[in-house]
Order: sequence, then structure tokens, then C-alpha cells
Amino acid sequence: MQRFLALLDGGPGAYGVAFPDCPGCAAMGEDENEAYANAVEALGEWMHDARAEGVAPSPRGLEELRRDSDAIAALEEGAVFLTVPLVIEAGRPVKANISLDRGMLDSIDASAKRSGLTRSGFLASAAREKIAALGYCITARPP
Repeated sequence: MQRFLALLDGGPGAYGVAFPDCPGCAAMGEDENEAYANAVEALGEWMHDARAEGVAPSPRGLEELRRDSDAIAALEEGAVFLTVPLVIEAGRPVKANISLDRGMLDSIDASAKRSGLTRSGFLASAAREKIAALGYCITARPP
């Protein structure tokens, strides 16, 4: 899975995430968690459009971004690096054959029903949340 480094900054009530490799791609949130969740969605939408236009960038590594003057300035002002997974939905469902424990499947179906989702919608939502949860923060100051 491809991941992009982003810069998280702000304070209570207003956090922002910016992507040095994706000009104009940004997200906001009232707290760090909301800003991160919005960043996952924003990156996916931004890259979908960039790929359609044939201008999708590749992510730079941490060491290269630590030498980027804009990133250095943001870090000096208190920002931290954050990794954000690239999740792009194709908008086209495909069938998948999976095996689950019967009890787990019953729990999934009950939870999906309570949530007003189909089994597939529930599983996709759970997968999206799990993928997003794998991001992490790199508190880094310029060397």
C-alpha cells in the first residue's frame, strides 16, 4: 500500500493536514483524529483526479522531505509528519469469496443491520477504518 507523508499542525478546534507532494491537497478537523480521517479521504480523492489527468506524483521519503524548505518551516512552527495511506475507491464493485467463522459472520450481519448497511457495505467500512488506523505520526524536527 502506498503511503504519503503529510504535515499535521494546529491546535484545539482547528487542525490541518497538508501534503507536500500533492499541491492543494489538504484536510481539516476539530481534533487530530478527525483531521487524519479527513486526510485519508482527501488524499484518495485528490490522487483519483491526479491520475485521471496523468499527473499523479510519487511520494517522497522522510529524509528527502526533511530537506524541503517548506516542510522545514512547518516543522519549526510545530507541525509533525504524519503518514497517510492512499485509499482510492474504483467505484466498481467486484465479488470476493471469503471465509469467516460462523459466529463472526452472524455478528457482522447483526452489526450491519443495526447500522443500516449491507454486509458488503459494513465490511468495506470496517476495512476502510482499519486501513486508516494503520497510519502513524512521526514527530520530527529538521536535523
